[in-house]
Amino acid sequence: MFSKSKINDPAAKPAEPETPSAATSAPAATKQTDYKASAPKAKPPASVLSADLHVTGNMKTTGDVQVEGTVEGDIRAHLLTIGESATIKGEVIADDVVINGRIVGRVRGLKVRLTSTARVEGDIIHKTIAIESGAHFEGSVQRQDDPLNPGAKTAPAAKPNPAS
Repeated sequence: MFSKSKINDPAAKPAEPETPSAATSAPAATKQTDYKASAPKAKPPASVLSADLHVTGNMKTTGDVQVEGTVEGDIRAHLLTIGESATIKGEVIADDVVINGRIVGRVRGLKVRLTSTARVEGDIIHKTIAIESGAHFEGSVQRQDDPLNPGAKTAPAAKPNPAS
């Protein structure tokens, strides 16, 4: 009953005069189908935990999470953004961690960023770290090549120069 139109198809080229043989040719339909089959899937948006939400328990995802509320438990994600109004009581593990709010617990991340509004009470294990002026931090900072792996060893310390 309904048929697809090339008008709204971003892959469609400007309309050309159609001949009966061009309108019924299979290669044009195959091109459209191939384009849609090979199109990359869009990355889903970050999951947002709103400011009025209180979660008790652990969370784990391969996606992105933005926390504005309170979480009592551990969080594991790809990109974790802690909002200014957020409080996390537990361990945080993510490839990227952006902290604008409060964390009481250990932070593990490849890239960890404490903004000027961050409040962290706990150890930070990282590959790279940035701490803005005004951030509050109580704990230790430890660099590891693989901070997401709890069994990983710390980066080797620089060896003293024997010539001196």
